[in-house]
Amino acid sequence: MTHRLLGKYLSAILAVGLLLAELPRISSAQAETSLVELLRSTHVHGLAVDRSDSGRLLIATHHGLHAVRIDTGKVEPVSVRRDDFMGFTPHPADPKVLYASGHPANGGNLGFIASADGGKTWERLSPGVRGPVDFHQMDVSKSDPKTIYGVHEGLQISRDGGRTWERVGPAPEGLIDFTISAKTPSRLYAATQQGLVVSQDGGRSWRPAHVLRRPASLVETTADGTVYAFVVGSGLLQAEEPSLTWRTVNNAFGARYLLHLAIDPKDADRLFAATQTGELMASGDRGTTWRVLAAP
Repeated sequence: MTHRLLGKYLSAILAVGLLLAELPRISSAQAETSLVELLRSTHVHGLAVDRSDSGRLLIATHHGLHAVRIDTGKVEPVSVRRDDFMGFTPHPADPKVLYASGHPANGGNLGFIASADGGKTWERLSPGVRGPVDFHQMDVSKSDPKTIYGVHEGLQISRDGGRTWERVGPAPEGLIDFTISAKTPSRLYAATQQGLVVSQDGGRSWRPAHVLRRPASLVETTADGTVYAFVVGSGLLQAEEPSLTWRTVNNAFGARYLLHLAIDPKDADRLFAATQTGELMASGDRGTTWRVLAAP
């Protein structure tokens, strides 16, 4: 697949999700199931290691929020809601607080929603600018958790934990993913169809963050200032803030590329990722080697 075609595919898979509507819906009464069955039933939109239980991986999907026991592969729904959870983001310090956006099961947009009980129940905190918004990309600042960015009809920012929002400006062209610096809430990194870019002024202007202008499918930061990115043709890359001297961690993914990445906040060696083919993968050495937990 050429880079041009791959860029178009990445954009399509993260936009409205035309094919996702055809996936079988998971019953709200469904109890414990297997990870393989979950991956066959829906589409992964976000991952996070549970801060209150590192043996649990939270999986935001097209049909609700689920949790998998990493050692057994058993999955159970976290909430009875079967909404399409987009922009799924955990609070960087409070294990009970989660944020999301997306679409209700019956259609429309959710706006900016939050859970204060680990994902069991949710409430809308704000419709956002020109909302209700549908933040496909969203992140919470690790250095200032009251600062949250989301993308809907441009880049938006909240400085009060998501209760009020203002528009910053247009999002980078061909945006696929973005994250906030662990050091300052005004520095943003974005993965786009044209490559990795960085903003030093809260998203008002952008410049290249990597010498190669290849499609990038994800970017994520850790609390200690490590930046991960997946660049097509280069694989999983790593750099340290603020220098951004990139090195290749792993380029043995073949035709696969990573769409979502979760880092254990209590153990930076543990990474989890979802690929465009629906596989869920795990690493215990900061991405140097990977094993497949399950595939659809």
